[in-house]
Amino acid sequence: MSDPSQRTPGPAAAVKKARLRRRHAAERRFRAYAIGAVAFAAGLLALLVASIGVRAYSGFRQSYLTLPIVIDREIVDPEGTNDPAVLADANYISLVKQALRARFPEITARSEQSALYSIVSVGAADSVKEYVLAHPQDIGRTVSLRLETADSVDALVKGLTDRTLPADDRGISDLEVAWVDDLVASGELRVGFSRTLFTSGDSREPERAGILAALTGSAMTLVVTFLLSFPLGVAAAVYLEEFAPRNRWTALVEVNINNLAAVPSVIFGLLGLAILLNFFGLPRSSPLAGGIVLALMTLPTLIIAARAAIAAVPPSIREAALAVGASDVQVVLHHVVPLALPGILTGSIIGMARALGETAPLLMIGMVAFIVDVPHGFTEAATVLPVQIFIWADSPERGFVARTAAATAVLLFFLVMMNATAVVLRRRFERRW
Repeated sequence: MSDPSQRTPGPAAAVKKARLRRRHAAERRFRAYAIGAVAFAAGLLALLVASIGVRAYSGFRQSYLTLPIVIDREIVDPEGTNDPAVLADANYISLVKQALRARFPEITARSEQSALYSIVSVGAADSVKEYVLAHPQDIGRTVSLRLETADSVDALVKGLTDRTLPADDRGISDLEVAWVDDLVASGELRVGFSRTLFTSGDSREPERAGILAALTGSAMTLVVTFLLSFPLGVAAAVYLEEFAPRNRWTALVEVNINNLAAVPSVIFGLLGLAILLNFFGLPRSSPLAGGIVLALMTLPTLIIAARAAIAAVPPSIREAALAVGASDVQVVLHHVVPLALPGILTGSIIGMARALGETAPLLMIGMVAFIVDVPHGFTEAATVLPVQIFIWADSPERGFVARTAAATAVLLFFLVMMNATAVVLRRRFERRW
């Protein structure tokens, strides 16, 4: 007999091999498509982050002019009382102008002096006032203070202004450019980290605008959102998953919860405007009203996540607890909820992250106000970081472009941190049954 290994493969074997090659080729193509899709999405994300980061880098930095300011007692406190009310009403802009004239004594023409004064920010006088109120013992002395420069000067020093453009197009005259170059060469004008961005509220001048009030408003709004949505969401999930009877009414409630999770967020804003503000009379543009609206928005998502976490607990846990004499409530509170808590917390954090990035529902209840002072109560007027970004993005001043990117970077940082916390909690406390 002939050796079987020497036989020529038949038509059926050749067909099988061809089909196997085509299947393997299809699998390789599918894998390549999947990798390509992921790489494409990652590339777009990297491009977005890079574009925001480049602009945000300028927003995190600010140019400062260091000037020796003579705190003249005749201007600040002629009576010598050191009364804060008197100090607050002093003419501090004249002190700044005197320092600029002393730095450039050769400038005597009124028009040139007016252009010289525009080098520093309009809020430079406020910086001097804040220093004097904090250090009244320095009245009558000469102190060296760092003052924010104007938006046009800041852009020029950072290299954002094209010097080859005509003076009318670049927003700063040739004479001002010469003064700025002189100050930069002497080291009196430098670019440093913008502390104002994190220590002040909103302002009409971009060099004086900060996100502290918006961050505080976001934190207070999220506190209200969490305190309302977490206990209600967990209680609703426990009832629907453990105690509710399986009938048409329960099915209707579940369908409505799933539908509410897909409702556009602006609808919740309209609900808050009609019910919370117009009917109940809650303070407009307050963290209390904003937190309630965001709680209503995140409640369906939290209920769905909590139900999934509770359903993932094995029935054997419930049966074992019942077997040793535990009641239904004890089974849920002592065994099911603690074991499902990591998943519940993960869903809660993701819901809070979504609430942190929302803008539309808060615009409907008036949280688009111009907020300079940091809110200290849940019923005071406030704004949130996404709304602050929206306001700055609509501002015509060039300096707000960098401020908008910087605020966006801060918002993305908090969103990434919240989602990363959810991932860490899930991996740290997740149990596989």
